[in-house]
Amino acid sequence: MPHYSPERKEAILQKMAPPHSLTVAELASQEGISTATLYNWRKAARGRGAVLPSNSAHPDKWSSEEKFRIVLETAPMTEVELSEYCRRNGLYPEQIETWKAACMGANALSDEQAKQNRQAARAEKKRVKKLEAELRRKEKALAETAALLTLSKKAEANLGPQRRGRMTSLPDRQQAVTLIQEAQGNGARLVKACALLNLSIRTYQRWTANKAVSADQRPVVPRPAPTNKLSEAERQAVVSLCNQKEYRSCPPAFIVADQLDQGRYLASESTFYRVLREKDQVHPRGRQKAPQSKRRATTHKATEPNQLWSWDISWLPGPAKGTWFYLYLMLDVYSRKIVGHEVYHSETGELASEFIEKAYWREHLATKDKPLVLHSDNGSPMKASTFLEKLYDLGITPSNSRPRVSNDNAYSESLFKTLKFRPGFPVNGFRTIEEARKWVLAFVRWYNTEHRHSALNYVTPQQRHTGEADQILAQRKQIIEAAKAENPRRWSGDIRNFSLPESVTLNPEKAANC
Repeated sequence: MPHYSPERKEAILQKMAPPHSLTVAELASQEGISTATLYNWRKAARGRGAVLPSNSAHPDKWSSEEKFRIVLETAPMTEVELSEYCRRNGLYPEQIETWKAACMGANALSDEQAKQNRQAARAEKKRVKKLEAELRRKEKALAETAALLTLSKKAEANLGPQRRGRMTSLPDRQQAVTLIQEAQGNGARLVKACALLNLSIRTYQRWTANKAVSADQRPVVPRPAPTNKLSEAERQAVVSLCNQKEYRSCPPAFIVADQLDQGRYLASESTFYRVLREKDQVHPRGRQKAPQSKRRATTHKATEPNQLWSWDISWLPGPAKGTWFYLYLMLDVYSRKIVGHEVYHSETGELASEFIEKAYWREHLATKDKPLVLHSDNGSPMKASTFLEKLYDLGITPSNSRPRVSNDNAYSESLFKTLKFRPGFPVNGFRTIEEARKWVLAFVRWYNTEHRHSALNYVTPQQRHTGEADQILAQRKQIIEAAKAENPRRWSGDIRNFSLPESVTLNPEKAANC
């Protein structure tokens, strides 16, 4: 390790000081001494009070520490000594005076800065407190929303549709109270949780007044008998009258009318029925069938093309009155695109099988693993064994409307109306089947590629089917927003909705309490 004399060290340190102000790198290159050694020498010299700038920049760019050190060093000097010091160190007296004034005003600036810092700290603390309160509010709102969503799903699964004023069984009450308490524990307010189950807070409080959930007392509460209630003798007289030989095959309406003709009134028709029902004497007789509950409509939901199809057969007028051609028409319920059409001389299961197979291959469904549901009414071609066997071969799930309910196949019925009310439809009949096929082909091309469907926000079924609709509607929205920004006075509210429904449901279910 080389050894340097104190004289050489001092000479090198003088080169670091003004007016030379050489950098450590420059000195290392000139003297052949490592930069680490030079840095150590400079650090030791600064510790002894020497003024050694950190770089060779202009003195005005020196650090505050270096300027303050020079101010301290020159403070006891006379004017002549200060002038000599400045010439020797490459400085101007004016620079030292400026540095001195800055040091003297530092305390005042420091006090002002401290005051500003305190004000800024108070403002920042207030802002943070406000943000924390807003964050807590949003966290509570988010927790409440999640709790209510969970409550809604569990209530629908466990309790079914809820209706105000209903009589709730004890197990259902206990289940409802448990769900509400669970939602409260997860952050939901009681009023919101009760409203979701169509309960008032007063009802909930009444249910839980005795800690344990109590049963509905309406069925067991003692009630006074109505003043107009028939006596037991009068009720027995009604039963005896109905079972007399001349009335044993007659309904109560006939019995009451016949009694009135004879100048007697025992009770009303409804009272007759009520008394007979209590005696278990009201049942269908003869070939009459017992009332049957109405079958619910089949419900299907589509979230993308080629998930749900609907088809039907309509009659097209032929060349003579009473002659018909048969139009087989199939559309995708999600996109409203006509995916299959044929015109035949008859309607049979064999032709229906050929028709569905053509549509199946035209839409390339063999390469897709998602199931397809095909909905139709209860016509003979739709229920033919040949047609059903073809559906099973293709992996298509059949779905049928309720008997004698045309509304269950509303999409196909609506499409037939659009077709037959289209301008140019030959109401006087097609002369040949080739003419009918040619007209239907032109209609299908127009409907799929040109017709802007109102249920699709006025994009074409083909655009919805291929996925282009979202981009087209987004472009329309941008144009409307730009027009609104240019002239906002023309809009009194928000712009129109340019979105499309995420799913389409065939025969959506209605709530039980609707």
